[in-house]
Amino acid sequence: MPRSMTAFARSTMDFDWGSVTCELRSVNHRFLETSFRLPETMREVEMPLREIARKKLNRGKVDCAVQVNFNHKDSSIQADIALARQYIDIAERLSAELQDPAPISPMEIMRWPGILKDQDIDSKALHQAAIETMTNTVEQLLDSRQREGEKLADMIEQRLSGIESQIAVVRKELPTILALQRQRLNEKLDDLKTQLDEDRLEQEMVIIANRADVDEELDRLEAHISEIRLTLSSDNSIGRRLDFLMQELNREANTLGSKSIAGATTQASVELKVLIEQMREQIQNIE
Repeated sequence: MPRSMTAFARSTMDFDWGSVTCELRSVNHRFLETSFRLPETMREVEMPLREIARKKLNRGKVDCAVQVNFNHKDSSIQADIALARQYIDIAERLSAELQDPAPISPMEIMRWPGILKDQDIDSKALHQAAIETMTNTVEQLLDSRQREGEKLADMIEQRLSGIESQIAVVRKELPTILALQRQRLNEKLDDLKTQLDEDRLEQEMVIIANRADVDEELDRLEAHISEIRLTLSSDNSIGRRLDFLMQELNREANTLGSKSIAGATTQASVELKVLIEQMREQIQNIE
């Protein structure tokens, strides 16, 4: 079944020292692109988190935000004064190069990386907690993508049935259309029959019939429909293949329109293009 690239997941896992919350937002994208917002204490674990996403997800633009909440009742916030002093020294040297620099704010200093330390937690335990939470959240994201993908598959199936209906209409009307075309040509050539032999007239009618014959295009449309349904049943990443099949469907619809010699086939061509475009828009969201 297809999976949508548009999804959201959020999970929180509790530990003795506090909790970790992971939030994932995913939208459609040509490739897999991940971006992370992590607290400074989690920077070292960014690559393992990216690897989790890479193994589970094939496509999509994924934004990940991780938050750590400590049990402050058992700890106190501390500041790295030595690190802060180094930052201040650098800031003062830069200020000396500026005219009328803004004063350094203590609140701003506290926002600088590494200044505040919440709790002396073992980094390995903290990183493992982030990995566990990320893994759990990715699974939730996959479930959400799967549910959305099933809805997209139902929508595509409805459009495929609509295309099959249009094909049936054209197949039913085609003999009548060709007969009417032959009748109109015969009427126009009544005055010229004395100048044209019957064999030449029949040859011209065969040429016109061949030009108006769209059986090949209808057969290819049905073949593409079968391939789309087969692709939808796959568990692999299918978005790009479906996009290619939409191009092939559109090509046949255009050819059907160019060969049209009656309003019925022209209308069918227009309806096919509408149905194909509706599918194509939704397929952009399929992984």
